[in-house]
Amino acid sequence: MTDRIERLTFDQLAPAAQSVLEARVKRLGYLGEFFRCTGHQPAILVPFMEMTEALKKALPDRLTELGALTVASVMGNDYERHQHERLSRKLGFGEDWVAAVEQLAPDTAPGLSDAERAVQRLVIAAIEQRGHDVGPLLETAIDHIGPDQAIAVLFLVGRYLTHAIIVNALSLAPPVPSIFEEETQG
Repeated sequence: MTDRIERLTFDQLAPAAQSVLEARVKRLGYLGEFFRCTGHQPAILVPFMEMTEALKKALPDRLTELGALTVASVMGNDYERHQHERLSRKLGFGEDWVAAVEQLAPDTAPGLSDAERAVQRLVIAAIEQRGHDVGPLLETAIDHIGPDQAIAVLFLVGRYLTHAIIVNALSLAPPVPSIFEEETQG
């Protein structure tokens, strides 16, 4: 981790960044290190967060969380994975569903719907194949969730890849433990 990027406090963020992050900081009780670093680029951070909110409206919660957990798992982004495990649990999806998603084995993971399996296949292939030759998987996803949501899934992959690249490049530690680590620690 580099110490050459100052970790900003909430008060040091540009007003526009404070505005888009205020509710999140109040809900979580802290300003995550991701935002403390990326706050140096408010003109990029603000639309990034607006995209995040737009994706929540474009997709049902289960597909949003499936996509976020899948990208985080494939990319080794524990920072985001742990947070989305918690959000999935809060949304009522349960630890079994989270564990099934994190197996990254949509054909054999228990408890996933056919649509979730199709979306996870697409997300994994889009990352591993850099978007190339995923047409048949995209078609199958469209059959299950329609073209509008399929496009939203592709945007979601890009959003969470961006987060993973920043977190991994900066070696940011997760702000919270995995829900599965909590169970073994408690």
